[in-house]
Amino acid sequence: MGLLDHKTAVVTGANSGIGLATAERFIAEGAEQVFITGRRQAELDSAAARLGPRAVAVRGDVGIPGDLDRLYAEVAAAGRGLDTVVANAGSTRVARLGEITDDDLDALLTTNVKGVVYTVQKALSLLNDGASIVLIGSSTADRGRPGLSIYAATKAAVRSLARAWANELADRNIRVNVVVAGSTATPGSDKLAAQTDPNASIEDFRAGRTATIPLGRFADPREIAAAAVFFASGLSSFSTGSTVDADGGFNQV
Repeated sequence: MGLLDHKTAVVTGANSGIGLATAERFIAEGAEQVFITGRRQAELDSAAARLGPRAVAVRGDVGIPGDLDRLYAEVAAAGRGLDTVVANAGSTRVARLGEITDDDLDALLTTNVKGVVYTVQKALSLLNDGASIVLIGSSTADRGRPGLSIYAATKAAVRSLARAWANELADRNIRVNVVVAGSTATPGSDKLAAQTDPNASIEDFRAGRTATIPLGRFADPREIAAAAVFFASGLSSFSTGSTVDADGGFNQV
């Protein structure tokens, strides 16, 4: 038996990286149906093919409320409700103080804050009592990395949202928790490397980061997915408003 037998889940930003690894692990743990979203159709189609028949792909941008409405219309039509929502979709931009633009603010706040709020809020009527909401945070929220102040602020907001929502949804026994992800080998991380220093290689970027991580490496996306499974399953039945830090010790020691 799997940890998520007969469960139904939504995982946003699941066309690659942490989201795809999470959807894959949910299916391996017995989830009956996993709805995945992503902005890029070709990558989403590829992810769905990899995941198999228990995955339902719905293209969309979490920053666009109408796209989330289409997603949840598909979930409603399936008639099973929802046992887990993983708000994973996120955006990263490098913007130092003095160079931050309205476009930087709009892009990061829309995806990382507004997108999380509406991903969860629009799911409320479909969530089964006792469901689990998993928000994907970032270790950057607790560190002052140059150029990532706005990104860090959006991820700090995610942590605050989880605390408040855990209180608001407790009467339905719906748990809300955060996986605090550290540096992870994903396409998004590679994009951040290019923004940080266009002249440096991805390998150089990772070497600089791993020098500050006690375990001395980037996470595999499957390691972050394992933490999401913990919060989605009965293993965490007495955890709400809390975090699991999957950061290789970056913020711990």
